[in-house]
Amino acid sequence: MYAHIKGIVDSVTADKAVIDASGVGYELNCSSQTLNKLIEGKQAKLYTHLNISQDAVALYGFYSESERTMFRKLLGVSRIGPKVALSVLSVLTPEDVSLAVITDNVAAFDRVQGMGRKTAARVILELKEKVEAAAPSDSGGTPSAASMKSEAIAALVSLGYDGAEAGRVVSELPELSTVEETIKSALREFSKR
Repeated sequence: MYAHIKGIVDSVTADKAVIDASGVGYELNCSSQTLNKLIEGKQAKLYTHLNISQDAVALYGFYSESERTMFRKLLGVSRIGPKVALSVLSVLTPEDVSLAVITDNVAAFDRVQGMGRKTAARVILELKEKVEAAAPSDSGGTPSAASMKSEAIAALVSLGYDGAEAGRVVSELPELSTVEETIKSALREFSKR
């Protein structure tokens, strides 16, 4: 119904922003990543999603179209509502979510409030085809490359590294021939940070 709202940022709170567009103040529920990019008194354009449920009508705002697209994909997962989907996007970027799904990285969702391991596994399972279909053909390589990256991420998480950060580091590495080489290269990258 609403594609986007463009106007002056009237106020920003912990989980909402008010955008004044032509004298009308629109209250939008936003992820913390979107809220961090908004500056009161400055103009902003937020891509919107109108959610109608039996309890409420709520408008959600996103700084980028990719964030709104991922929000909608998350809503398509069984038993994931707008609150949990927004929590996911407050912790992870849309690219992080896609990477976690492609590499079966359940640990990437560990810091998401209101989401346990079983729910994260369901998100990965239900988004697998949607995310892989949207991914560029040169980003994932072969299924064995994705499997190798997944194993490397799991090993890094077991060593105590954050799941989302491990996923980012492994995805930035060039294609290596073994899981061990991938882990060693990732550990070198972590030591540089």
